[in-house]
Amino acid sequence: MSATNPPSGKDQVDPVKMNKLIAHLRDEDIPVFVAGDEEYELSVATSNLLYRYSRPDCVVIPRNELDVQTVVMAANSDDYRVPIIIKNGGHSYAGFSTTEKGISLDLRRMKKVTVDINSMTATVGGGALWGHAYKHLVNGRHDGYIINGGRCPTVGVSGFILGGGLGPFTRSFGMGCDTLIEARIVTADGTILTVKESDPKDSENGKLFWALCGAGGGNFGVVVKMKLRIEKLADKEGRVVAGRYEWPPTEADFKEKEDGSSIFLDTMNKFYNTAWPNGATIDTSWVCELGKDFKIRFLVYFDGKKGEFNTMIQDNITHEVVKPQLQRRCLEESSSRFLHETLVSQWKEEIIKSLPDVKTYAIYTSFIFRQKIEKIKEITDIIHKEMGFFKGEFKGETATLQVTWIHSGGYANEKKRHETAYRWRGGDYHAYIMIQWEGKYLELEMKGFLQKFANKLRHFSMAKKAVFINFPDGDMTEGSHEQAYYGNNHLKLQQIKGSWDPTNFFKWHHGVKLPVGINQQEEAPTTAISMESVNVYGRVANTAMSAAVEVKEIDPENLAETKHEEAAAMDPPPSYKETVDAIATKAWDSYTLPPAKGIDVGFKTATAGSIFGLDDLGF
Repeated sequence: MSATNPPSGKDQVDPVKMNKLIAHLRDEDIPVFVAGDEEYELSVATSNLLYRYSRPDCVVIPRNELDVQTVVMAANSDDYRVPIIIKNGGHSYAGFSTTEKGISLDLRRMKKVTVDINSMTATVGGGALWGHAYKHLVNGRHDGYIINGGRCPTVGVSGFILGGGLGPFTRSFGMGCDTLIEARIVTADGTILTVKESDPKDSENGKLFWALCGAGGGNFGVVVKMKLRIEKLADKEGRVVAGRYEWPPTEADFKEKEDGSSIFLDTMNKFYNTAWPNGATIDTSWVCELGKDFKIRFLVYFDGKKGEFNTMIQDNITHEVVKPQLQRRCLEESSSRFLHETLVSQWKEEIIKSLPDVKTYAIYTSFIFRQKIEKIKEITDIIHKEMGFFKGEFKGETATLQVTWIHSGGYANEKKRHETAYRWRGGDYHAYIMIQWEGKYLELEMKGFLQKFANKLRHFSMAKKAVFINFPDGDMTEGSHEQAYYGNNHLKLQQIKGSWDPTNFFKWHHGVKLPVGINQQEEAPTTAISMESVNVYGRVANTAMSAAVEVKEIDPENLAETKHEEAAAMDPPPSYKETVDAIATKAWDSYTLPPAKGIDVGFKTATAGSIFGLDDLGF
């Protein structure tokens, strides 16, 4: 749902029905807020200016699952048929937790977390953030115990798990969804039920549980509670090694050799092709911030002792600056201190960028790469060149181009692709491109640049199309997104959708569709996407800026599966849609939000450069 495109007349909610529904919910003592209410303004506030001005008809902030049930049953009744968008942490890169119409169901009050070390489980409310969960491990001094969650404490637990979930210890314990034991959900007809890992796989409940493990976000109902496995770190004393280093390559590092390589590219290529142990996770970001020096940011998480870590770095890193700096800056500490201080400090940029008073625009897309040396060399060469183009094309602007490689693989690849709805097992790096800028006049230019860049990398992604749903690409068309996110699993997901939500009540721009031929009742309206044109990838594009033809390339190591995936992807090309760039007339540059409560001091301290913990974040 793009905030750059207002809903057309046919997509707008009938204001009479909407007002009656609001009155009905208030009569039922449901917390409902409308534009002008402080709770409304705080709820709709988002850091990305592309979605800053999405204004739903109302915001509902339920207190418990019965409130959720009441809202769903009323909104989905024949009397109203008003769409609902579910919001947990509000971190969706593509604005999928925002809406311009209907109800924004903000689960923020449902944030209770209980941790039971004896049973090795954590029970988490549908509105909890990872900071809420980690604080229980911190306060209890549960060293050596980890909830396999997100890197950034302000990310919502349910959105993370339902999309698959990549964390600091994914390589040790699997995807976040692999630790899901139970999920309590309110379905489209208002039923409240608990689906479990132990449910028979071929039962309706078992199939729904399968779908929630990687494709559950906003597709089948409102998840109000989850039970997760707590994992035990390998180190007997509960110690981890963690740290952060930003490497600014020098001219000597960039100097081109006769074969076209450089010390910089050789260093990164060797790094990405190293067979790191499962206990080691090292994320990297290539950061090109205009007006500043280029840098590589390393974020390190290691399940083990400092001596083991230093030996691993000594054996696998050859660069004379990077090696000693990683050894120097990565410290051994208890796992609870890591969660309280280091993890928050490592991701302070993401935390600060998520604040409502950040005035930037941002767009994203993602890829899933395998660890194959020749392909990695091509990928890094493309990224390096595109960053050079970015500096030249947007010289004098305030903008950042960042390519982040999230280190995955390891134990996450032990499961077969069909075992969970999350399809892309076998990937070693989940990478995303982020472009962030100031000045709304740059929107089409930045989207055009991103598309050209993405087109050069797309065929290196698994099955030449894979996109990670937790790093979504909001400009993919509805005709291409299911296979990009779910591969061949999308057909099974459609069947499950037909069983649990036959009228497609939980409908959103990149949601799971109903199977072809199902007898649908009238569906809740959906917002049209804003675009100038659509190319063969299904990405929004400025055709004056870019045109690309996909080069078909078969992966010999996965020949049968690649052919099968591609055969399923041969849909007719999407039709062209009219350009709508309404943000220029709709943006409220002068709008000021009410002050956020309980976080100002912590974030101001953070921007001064100090380490801050979960208490400072309001958890």
